[in-house]
Amino acid sequence: MAFSPTMSPLLATVTTTKTDVWNDSCSIRELTYAIENGAVGATTNPTIVLNVLRQELPLWRERIQALIDENPTWSEVEIAWRLIEELGCKGAELLMPVFEREGGEKGRLSIQTNPQWYRNTAALVEQAVHFSGLAPNIQVKIPVTSAGVAAIEEATYRGVNINATVCFTVPQALAVAEAVERGLCRREAAGHDTASMTPVCTIMIGRLDDWLKVTAAREGILTNPGYLEWAGIATIKKAYALYQEGGYRTRLLAAAYRNHMHWSELIGGDIILTIPYEWQRLFNASGIAVRERFRDPVDAAIVDDLYRRFAEFRRAYDADGLTVDAFDTYGACVRTLRAFISSYHELLAFVRDFMLPDPDKA
Repeated sequence: MAFSPTMSPLLATVTTTKTDVWNDSCSIRELTYAIENGAVGATTNPTIVLNVLRQELPLWRERIQALIDENPTWSEVEIAWRLIEELGCKGAELLMPVFEREGGEKGRLSIQTNPQWYRNTAALVEQAVHFSGLAPNIQVKIPVTSAGVAAIEEATYRGVNINATVCFTVPQALAVAEAVERGLCRREAAGHDTASMTPVCTIMIGRLDDWLKVTAAREGILTNPGYLEWAGIATIKKAYALYQEGGYRTRLLAAAYRNHMHWSELIGGDIILTIPYEWQRLFNASGIAVRERFRDPVDAAIVDDLYRRFAEFRRAYDADGLTVDAFDTYGACVRTLRAFISSYHELLAFVRDFMLPDPDKA
């Protein structure tokens, strides 16, 4: 489709290039805006769900209380997971017209598995299969830990459309692609459908940038501060080239937005950009030209400087920079798992306050 000056920049991105946009939230208000501006998917995690419940509490207060009243033996754990599922299903319902219009290739809502189970393959697979059955257009997020890689293969074999998450590096992205291929091949050998499956691998590019900034401060590494904004972009472009060479059936997704380049420098790639609502509004008001930049290489001087100064960048950028067993202890992975698990416990506490209101605050 040709560019129209009346299009928002994000709508122009998705209608004039191969790049797709997702909404980085299951908020109905935010997702509605995103779909109006071309979004064809959405995602959740414990942090997102907690934020949506806090921001849209008038819409959920009665439902939370009803779940408590209707299930007298349930703890905050069961209530919280039912809320996660219901928020996900509402988002999936909103995306169903996109799903039907695109013949199932787009229009999915991602639900994240329990972040506490990052070491438990069987638990991740069981929950992934359960989530997959909630709606036709559900995608399931599984962390790219050692146990998660095995879960990704098995869940794919069982027909789950996975969205690999807690992923920051080229070796993680390659491990996901290989695991998905093994799962798809097993399905095909068993005579099951794979044509309708749309596996995705997230690279949390902004969180890789964050980790290198932490490393620079901790280790006293002095570099051009602008260079640190390019680490995630260089990494996803490297992974994309290797995906093209390998012919993998998994599609890459960029997440964790920190600056406009996490959109503008990725326009034109056959990838997905999952963008928070606040960043969507900023991008749409930015006046930044929508043109394909994905094939533009990151300045070699920047990549060389990062590669020379930061061992953590080399681990992220080299295809063999990390073994699967080392995924769990990579700094960005540890920081993100801790954040997700902390948000999960905050969500449980949020629900607990409805079940056992603090008498001191009455």
